[in-house]
Formats: sequence, structure tokens, C-alpha cells
Amino acid sequence: MKWTKVTERIWRLKSWLMYPIIPIHVWLVKDETYGGWTLVDAGMKGIAPAVLRHIEELNEGPLRRIILTHGHTDHIGAIQPIVDATNAAVYAYAEEIPYMEGAKIYPRRKKAEFNVKPGLAQALPTDSAGKLLAIGGLQPYFAPGHSPGHVVYYHEQDDILLAGDLLTSNARGTKLKTPMAMFTGDMNQALESARIIDKLKPRQIEVCHGSAVSNPVAQLQAIFSS
Repeated sequence: MKWTKVTERIWRLKSWLMYPIIPIHVWLVKDETYGGWTLVDAGMKGIAPAVLRHIEELNEGPLRRIILTHGHTDHIGAIQPIVDATNAAVYAYAEEIPYMEGAKIYPRRKKAEFNVKPGLAQALPTDSAGKLLAIGGLQPYFAPGHSPGHVVYYHEQDDILLAGDLLTSNARGTKLKTPMAMFTGDMNQALESARIIDKLKPRQIEVCHGSAVSNPVAQLQAIFSS
């Protein structure tokens, strides 16, 4: 496992699923309004000690919340031990919660996945019109397809999109690729959601599986034309 400083406000932790085949990234984002940190996704269970130790070493306040891009197993594994240690709140898109609690079966899966204890996660905050509100210095955007309630998080100040499994990339971070087909519920919807990149035009996109990609707008057309 390795921590990398992305910006003055964002850290990335890299771990592996089936080393060295599939990288898994989670992110710590500094909360400059209330102090402390927001964890975006929670990876596999084994990362909990590394997350807790890094927050302690940074010495800039506690972990205040965990916000999820979605509830697949490789994004929620360390939630329980981290919550037990920090009492951090957990948030996900409202539509995603019944899938990750096992009340609904994810599209293209054969059985329910009881990934998160019922009641642990609460819905991301919205205004009276249902628009997602900023949380921990990040603006969530609904981006379904990979899962029914997948969201991405945009850090406007640093102009970086934390995209979860919206897309993947190659190891060098020179090419954006579609999300993993075998784990994606609706590929057409997922690719339509990827147009959020063209809307936001971030200088960099961070994905869970792959490497960070600079100037991702330039890469987007290649995906749609492939």
C-alpha cells in the first residue's frame, strides 16, 4: 500500500486486488470548512490500519465522514473497522443503499450482496428539489450505470474529479477506458454518465482502477468512438 499526495488537500491510497493485477484507490480529502478529513470510498478491509495511521500522522483533525461512489465490495471493505475506530458518518446515494445492504440485487448479479450493515449508511444530503449538496468540500454528481446509485465527486478548488468506477484507465494514466464490463450493470448508461467529464472539464480524473489521467476531456471522444 502506498499514499501519494495529489494536491495540498487530497491524498490517494493505492492498494491491490489480486496483486499486481487490479489497483484499488481511495482518497482522503481535507475538510477546510470544519477541519479534519473525508474518506472517499473504503477499499478492501485490509486498508483500515493504513487509513487510520495516515490520518494520525497528518495531525490535521479527525476523519469526519466516509462518502461512497457506490457499494460494491471493493469500495466498502474497510468501512466497519474505520467507523468503529472513528465514529465517522457514512454516506451514499439514496438509490444505492438498498443494494449495498442486500435488500435489492445489483443488476447482472445472481444474489444479493450484504456489503454494509443496514442503517450504517445514510443518504447524501440534497436540497428541497433533490439536488445533491456539497459535502466535505466535494460536489457529488449522480453518475449511474456501473451501479444504480453510482456518484462521482468533484473538488472544484483543485479541479479534480474523484470518479470511482465511472471509468478505468491504463497503468500509465495515458488512456481512459470503459468501466470493467463484468462488474457494470448497464454499460450504455455508464458511458452516458461519463459525459459529466465534458461538462465539468476537470484538469485531472482519479479512478479506482487504473492511474490518474490529466486532461481527460481529450480522452473522452476516443471512448465514444471505439
